[in-house]
Amino acid sequence: MKEKIVEQIENYALSKKGRPKAHFGQIGVVGAGSTGQRIVLMIATQGIDVVILDMSQEKIDQSFKEMAEELDSRIEHWGMTSGEKRSVLSRIKGTLDYKDFKDCDLVIESILSKIPESSIAIRKEVFRKIEENVGRDAIIATNSSTIVITELSSELKFKDRCISLHFSTTSPGANVVEVVRGLQTSEEICENVHKFTTLIGKIPIMVDESPGLISVRLFIALIGEACEVLMEGVASKESIDLTMRNGMGLPLGPFEMADKIGLDKVVRWMDNLYKEFGDLKYKPSPVLKKLVRANRLGRKNGTGFYNYDEQGNKIAEMIKVSDCK
Repeated sequence: MKEKIVEQIENYALSKKGRPKAHFGQIGVVGAGSTGQRIVLMIATQGIDVVILDMSQEKIDQSFKEMAEELDSRIEHWGMTSGEKRSVLSRIKGTLDYKDFKDCDLVIESILSKIPESSIAIRKEVFRKIEENVGRDAIIATNSSTIVITELSSELKFKDRCISLHFSTTSPGANVVEVVRGLQTSEEICENVHKFTTLIGKIPIMVDESPGLISVRLFIALIGEACEVLMEGVASKESIDLTMRNGMGLPLGPFEMADKIGLDKVVRWMDNLYKEFGDLKYKPSPVLKKLVRANRLGRKNGTGFYNYDEQGNKIAEMIKVSDCK
């Protein structure tokens, strides 16, 4: 009787090495703060796996709690089902180890540095750690709008794969991403990032490398001038916001938008742009500095130019014009 030969069916399949790799099958995000969370949800809701990294398990756990609450809010407003929420969260993995980025096709740095002077050094270190743990073809990006990608990538071995991707996360309806090519960014990387932004339902806006890009430079100029008008006693902050909402068609007035972004973040943006350009229009207004020193940071802690309840709705007047003179 002949010996029966048993062969594994897997031997006739494509090997893992030979299988074509799905482009942008997994994305990494460094920074589990509010901006990082919004970027993660943008990507995960499009069916793409995301790995989010931070410095402590406590921060990771808190970020998952806040992302779950954000999805619950969408469910309450009929924008998502409970099943879709579970599906989105199942695509997100938290980690403390950069090694978990090894299969990522793109890693986005989105950290918050509370010390502006050390921000560049910290981000460069993040970039170095990312490069040590990703494949050669992986793209390394920053979400920073006021720090140029050429400087952040200057100490990396493969500078051609670095790019800036600034996601607009302040407005729920915003669907643009400012894409900034560095001095040594390759054409192939630009094309791939263009494909990625369209893949997640966003419109890529190509921008020449410049601190502040389009969005931040124009917003900073607007909030700075609004503070000047307020200090001069031309009008109250409510009137200024109403004029810009109803007169100019903005979804929020400049003070309302500053509160939503976070006044401490607005001041950091202004400091970075003032340091870069030396133009007084970017210098933080005394109004903003006064509020930040008083820990009135906007919606995130319930008090800024206005007072807010736990749902982020305005509930009372915060400061008077006379206080700003």
